[in-house]
Amino acid sequence: MLDVVVVEAGYGAMPVLRGVTLKVGIGEIVAVLGANGAGKTTLNRTISGLVRASAGRILFAGDDITRAAPDQIVAAGIAHVPEGRRIFPNLTVRENLDLGSYRRGRARRAANLERALTVFPRLAERLGQSAGTLSGGEQQMLAIARGLMSEPILLILDEPSLGLSPRLVEEMFELIARIREAGVAVLLVEQNVVQSLEIADRAYVLERGAVSLEGKAATLAADPKLKKSYLGM
Repeated sequence: MLDVVVVEAGYGAMPVLRGVTLKVGIGEIVAVLGANGAGKTTLNRTISGLVRASAGRILFAGDDITRAAPDQIVAAGIAHVPEGRRIFPNLTVRENLDLGSYRRGRARRAANLERALTVFPRLAERLGQSAGTLSGGEQQMLAIARGLMSEPILLILDEPSLGLSPRLVEEMFELIARIREAGVAVLLVEQNVVQSLEIADRAYVLERGAVSLEGKAATLAADPKLKKSYLGM
């Protein structure tokens, strides 16, 4: 479904991605792991059109989206939930969710809202509440639910567990698994290696903008190189 083929990208004269190749299949959770500065966020931004690839190709559902604008990529079925939540704090929870369907899914907004609240039932109790008054975990739920409002085929999640308590981190990963059960593929970009590999089908490890390890999540979880580099074992 998503094919990133030898993609290079960066900011001005500073290269970040150095020939990244990865795939996400229908209904998969694919984890992209790596330390800060490895290129994970740049990869997300390049797929979603916020950063232009300088080389390589990005294919989605058979179409070349390498040069597509961000709104065209959303319309094609990719939703990107960026690091840091980026909700609108002065709007209500319901208004934030409605904004998620501005480009895609508007005709089925009511059904999409019902689906999002099924995955995140806590938000149903807070629809009229200002988003800025939610807890950190609830704000992250809102950001992801807003992404679901656009009827994505692929949901890109950038560090969804960042800043959450251990209890909320566990809950967040359970919710991500439920999103896949609802028929949405997930590209999960995370520093939380252990829990990402527990729910992912496959995974890639980025180091200095290039893929250093890839394979089935269970296989990578047992890889001595991964254990030494990221788990301290």
